[in-house]
Amino acid sequence: MTIVLTPTAEHDVATRDGLWMSAADAEKITGWTLKPEGMCRAEACVPMPASAVKGTEIDVEAFWKKLGGPAIAGEARDVWALGAPAQERNAALEGLLAPDFTLPDVDGVPRSLSQLRGKKIFLATWASW
Repeated sequence: MTIVLTPTAEHDVATRDGLWMSAADAEKITGWTLKPEGMCRAEACVPMPASAVKGTEIDVEAFWKKLGGPAIAGEARDVWALGAPAQERNAALEGLLAPDFTLPDVDGVPRSLSQLRGKKIFLATWASW
C-alpha cells in the first residue's frame, strides 16, 4: 500500500512502479475520471499520452504533473504528496485581502497596511519556532 497525501486528504492505495494505480483509485484521490478523451472533471478533460494509461491503470504522477501540480515521493516511494496546481492556488488567493495591522517600520514609525493599499510592498516575517 502507498500513502498519497493531497491538499485535502490522506489516501491508502495500491500502486506499482511509482504512482500507477487503478482508475477508481485515481478518481478517489484526484477527483478526475478516466474517459476515452482523457482524465475528466465536469466538462474539462485533459488528454493523456498513451504512455500514461494502460487499460484501466493510470500513471497519476504523469497526470498530476501535466495539470501543473507538484508530485513528490519519499525516499522509499511509499509516501507521495500531490500539491495543488498553481492555477488552483492562484484562484484561491484572488480577491482576498490581508487584514489590516500596524507595525513599526525600520525607523520606528508606525505603518498600517491600509495606508499602503494599491501599492506593491514587500513584507518579510520571521518567527523563532
